[in-house]
Amino acid sequence: MPTTSSARLRSIYRSILRELPPRPVLASPRSHLHNLLRTSFTDSSATSHAEAEQLVAYLRSQRLYVTLIERYNPGMDMDEEERVRLTARRVGMDMPELYGRGKKF
Repeated sequence: MPTTSSARLRSIYRSILRELPPRPVLASPRSHLHNLLRTSFTDSSATSHAEAEQLVAYLRSQRLYVTLIERYNPGMDMDEEERVRLTARRVGMDMPELYGRGKKF
């Protein structure tokens, strides 16, 4: 039974790592969060299966939430001029040249 338990915890640990933002392999040292997770899983009495699985579900949900926000709000990180220009292009119009500044949108 202990090997099954440790194998399950290893599987959950890997699931958590997959949900975290990627980092280049061997290019940088482990992050503080990674080290904290590793020590938490090394001391198996500190981490229950249920808590670890809840953490995996939470991280997966957060990743999906960010993906959906980016997909359905594409102009979220654009400045207002760029957003107006792209909105005009979407309906088949081009923004006119601004005479005061001498630049096009």
